Amino acid sequence: MANRRDLKHAINNICGELFAECVAVSLYGKGNKENSKALLTSILVINSDYIQRVSHQEPGMKAKSFYNDLIKNFNKQVGELSDQISNLNS
Repeated sequence: MANRRDLKHAINNICGELFAECVAVSLYGKGNKENSKALLTSILVINSDYIQRVSHQEPGMKAKSFYNDLIKNFNKQVGELSDQISNLNS
């Protein structure tokens, strides 16, 4: 398992890429601006939430299972956000 710093960098990089993609779609696409603003806000909230969760492990939970669950949930939310960004342009 990677250390916390590497995990935080990965979360920040992924959220940064999603944010940039959403901005590009909202600027150059014909999608709804309000939906893109809501997506941008949700990306920032997810980034903040997961960075905080990396630093504070659940008490009573094994570290490996906690981080595996954290990564699984983060990947699931990133997939959902990616789908929403791709649907903005349609």
